Amino acid sequence: MTEAAFDACIEAILKGDRQGLRDIYDAYLDYIYRIVYGVVGRREDAEDITSEFFIKLWQQADKYKGGSGHKGYLATIARNMALDHMRKHKKEVLESFTQESEDEAVFEPVSDYNTEAEVIEDVAIKEAIAKLNPKEQQIINMKVLSEMTFAEISETLKVPMGTVTWRYREAVKKLRRYGYYEES
Repeated sequence: MTEAAFDACIEAILKGDRQGLRDIYDAYLDYIYRIVYGVVGRREDAEDITSEFFIKLWQQADKYKGGSGHKGYLATIARNMALDHMRKHKKEVLESFTQESEDEAVFEPVSDYNTEAEVIEDVAIKEAIAKLNPKEQQIINMKVLSEMTFAEISETLKVPMGTVTWRYREAVKKLRRYGYYEES
């Protein structure tokens, strides 16, 4: 969605037209979910927060400053909501998404995986990511799961882009040492 299209959707929301929100929802549902999931690491929580995100966007549309980079704006709101959720539930901020117990993992839908080998590989990757420090986990989650650019991550975290790229490279080096990272 372009800046102009997003601005038009916000204007529609401000006039009480729900189509503006529907258009934003259609364009950014997956994007917001990936950001939130990257922080909270639990599907159920990510779904709830993502739903709350769009309600909040509707309620606070008047706070958006047109032409100011809507994607970063949306990412910041989503990330802050996820962090607030983590704090509210007294969990360590930016915990790895590997914190689900083995019992919970057993109940994941089997249809999500084609083979037992994929399940084992998925668990191994999560274990490798859990070995990273929280800041490295955050960067990997935002870059890989949320498909954010380094510039978007830098803007969202309010961290210099050089720091973001350095943390990413360090995390990738560690994951390669564990044998779990391939460039795509």
